[in-house]
Amino acid sequence: MTTAAWIMMLTTQILVTVITVTFFIKVLRAPQKDDADATQNDNPIE
Repeated sequence: MTTAAWIMMLTTQILVTVITVTFFIKVLRAPQKDDADATQNDNPIE
């Protein structure tokens, strides 16, 4: 492989890893749903 190919491959792998970790951290830090809110959404007002 050429040097340019190595640089592009490593850049792509690092970028994908950073984006994946960022979204994973966002999911872990998201506030949990309150049970009261969930039950209200199950029975909409008619």
